[in-house]
Amino acid sequence: MDLALIEARQAAEAGEVPVGAVLVDARGQIVAKAGNRTRRDCDPTAHAEILAIRAAAAALGQERLAGYTLYVTLEPCAMCAGALAHARIARVIYGAADPKSGGTDHGARVFSHPQSHHRPEVIGGISEEDCAALLQSFFAQKRA
Repeated sequence: MDLALIEARQAAEAGEVPVGAVLVDARGQIVAKAGNRTRRDCDPTAHAEILAIRAAAAALGQERLAGYTLYVTLEPCAMCAGALAHARIARVIYGAADPKSGGTDHGARVFSHPQSHHRPEVIGGISEEDCAALLQSFFAQKRA
């Protein structure tokens, strides 16, 4: 999660919502990492999770990432949860919960739907205070 926080901080420095993601293989080796780039890329789908999935799939030459774990600083939204299911990610570990826009444990709860093709293991609250503080600080500065 420390590396995901670094990606999130870099996103914040670039004016992006500070969310970072790191995808690792079964041995814990980093396959891809990314921070949000929606503003930079002018792409509403350029969330950290999506970018990490794209980078890993391209690097590995495969669309399925079974056995991989995604660390992300904020609970994935419904769009990202859908992409995680389609990629067959084995495990999602997130920092801060997102009661408003979350898609795994809050809000849409994508993996709970019978239509979900794949249900990864989801673990929330890892480094939650650090992840939440980064987001809160970012938005406090925007409102000031």
